[in-house]
Parts: sequence; structure tokens; C-alpha cells
Amino acid sequence: MQKGKIRINTENIFPIIKKAVYSDHEIFLRELVSNSVDAISKRRMASFAGDCENCESPQVKITLDREKNTLTISDNGIGMNDEEIKKYINQVAFSSAEEFLRKIQKR
Repeated sequence: MQKGKIRINTENIFPIIKKAVYSDHEIFLRELVSNSVDAISKRRMASFAGDCENCESPQVKITLDREKNTLTISDNGIGMNDEEIKKYINQVAFSSAEEFLRKIQKR
């Protein structure tokens, strides 16, 4: 188990606070879908840089299994490596795709 401090990017937290009128479940689901979109954006930009194959049909898939009482969100983007998980998982309201785009633009 790893411990870390939670950091809040204040520029990005206010939109989340504004959306607090929605239920927690809606915010949580929206964040998970947003993470999938970030992963797809990351793959698209990595393909432009020649780091991976392009994904011809990017998709976020939401699957409901009523028998198991589960909701699964999957995508065909690029996930995070160990270093990115340590850096981003403890942050609230931070999009790793934004930083990835800045890195790619510097090349």
C-alpha cells in the first residue's frame, strides 16, 4: 500500500463544486467517463507522435450487468503507467490528458 497527500488543482475544482447540485453518483459516473475520454485523447496524441498505433474507432463502452449488479466502463485508449498513477491518482480535478498534450506540443 502506498500513501500520499491529496493535492487539489484549484483551477479545476470550481467546476466540480458548481456541479455539486447533482448527486454524488452522477458526478462519479461522469468522472469515470471523462477518464475514458482522456485515455482516448492520450492515445490519439501518442499516435500523432508515432508512439503507438492510431485507433480508427475510439469508443467508451458502458456495460450494465443487472445479475451481478455491476456497471463497467471501458475504453480503447491508453492507461496510466506506474509513475503516472503515483502522480495523478492522489489529485482531485486534474486531467492527465491536459499535461500529456502540453508534453506532446513541446516536441
